[in-house]
Parts: sequence; C-alpha cells; structure tokens
Amino acid sequence: MMILVMTDRASQRYFKEFIGLIKSFADEKTLTQFLRAILTPKEQEEIPRRLQIVKMLNQGLPQRIIAKRLAVGVATVTRGSKEVQKGNFKKVF
Repeated sequence: MMILVMTDRASQRYFKEFIGLIKSFADEKTLTQFLRAILTPKEQEEIPRRLQIVKMLNQGLPQRIIAKRLAVGVATVTRGSKEVQKGNFKKVF
C-alpha cells in the first residue's frame, strides 16, 4: 500500500485557492451556505471562538478570564496571544 503525503507547496496552493473562492462569493447567504457545507459542526464552533479570543485579547482581558468565558483551555488562548503579538490580527479587530 502506497501512502501519499501532500507537499507544503500543494497545501499552500490549495489554501490560496480556498481563499480565492471565499473572496469570490458575492453575498453573505451564499458564503454562509458554503462554510456550513464545508466545515464540520465543530469547526463552525471553533473558528468563531478563536476570533473572539483575539477580540478579547485586543481588549486587554487576561488569558485566564478569556479561557473561562469561552470554555477553552489557557493553551488555546496563549496560541491566539502569540499570533496577536506577531501582529497577525492588526487588520481584523
């Protein structure tokens, strides 16, 4: 049995294609239908929660408070905090 592994280059190409597709949706209803179809229920829950983590971090809330309010581990909040410190969410919130 042969095991195929996706290369980083292919993964990046597919991600870029995914972003292009999202940008192409003309209305919120179509985008919502697409995301509900492609994301698992768990992903639909986790992704907005991650955005709330970033929002709360930018508001200056302590990580432990954020973790408690959103029912996530402190490590999850810390991961978001590291991305905020890198400047990856400057144009988001």
